[in-house]
Amino acid sequence: MRSRSLLFSFNYAIEGIVYALRTQRNMRLHLAAGGVVLAASLFFRVGRIEFLAVCFAIAFVLVTELANTAIEAAVDVATQSFDPLAKVAKDVAAGAVFVAAVNALIVGYVVFFARLTGATDTLIARVREAPAHVTVIALVLTAFAVLATKALTHEGTFLRGGWPSGHTALAASAATAIAHITASAEAAVLAGLVTALVAQSRVEGEAHTVPQVLLGIVVGFAVTTLVFQVFFF
Repeated sequence: MRSRSLLFSFNYAIEGIVYALRTQRNMRLHLAAGGVVLAASLFFRVGRIEFLAVCFAIAFVLVTELANTAIEAAVDVATQSFDPLAKVAKDVAAGAVFVAAVNALIVGYVVFFARLTGATDTLIARVREAPAHVTVIALVLTAFAVLATKALTHEGTFLRGGWPSGHTALAASAATAIAHITASAEAAVLAGLVTALVAQSRVEGEAHTVPQVLLGIVVGFAVTTLVFQVFFF
C-alpha cells in the first residue's frame, strides 16, 4: 500500500505539471526556453558549477510558475466575485514568477555572454567594444525604478497605466545608452525619435497621459545617465 501510495503521488505530480503545460502559455514558453538553454549548455560545454546554476535557474522558474498556477486555481475556487485580497494573492504569485525569470536571465547572461561573443566574434565585434553590460544594468535599474514608483503611487501596472510609463522609460533608457555609447548626435536624434514614437503610441492608446510619458522619459534618461557616469566614464 505504501508503494502504491507513493506511485499515486508521483502520478498526481505529473498530472499537475501536464495541466499547467496544457492551460498556461507562460509555462510552455518557460519550458521551451529551458530546453534551449540546456541544449546551449551542452553545445558550449559549460562547466559543472555553471551547469548547476543553469539547472537551478530553470527549475526555479518552473517551480514558481507551477505555484502561480496552483494559487490562481485555489483563489478562483475560493472566490466567486472580485475580491481585493484575491487580486493581491494572484499579483504576488505572478511577482514570484517575474523575480525567478529575472534571476534566470542574469544567470544566463553570466554563463553565456562571454561564450556567445567568442563564438560570434566577427559578427558582433562592434558590440563587444561597447559597454553592453552597462546598458543591461541601466535597463534593469530603469525597470526597477518604474516598478518602485508605481508601487508608491498605487496606480497602474508595469505594462499599462500609472506613473510613469514603463514602455517610455525603457525606450528613453535605450536611447540614452545609444547616445552615450556612440557619442553621435545623429544616432541620439534617431533614438530620441523612436522614444517619441513610443510615447505617442502610449498616449494615443490611452494607456498613459502626457505627463506620465514625460515622467517616463525623465526616469529613463536620469537613471541611464547616472549609470553611465558611474560605470563608463
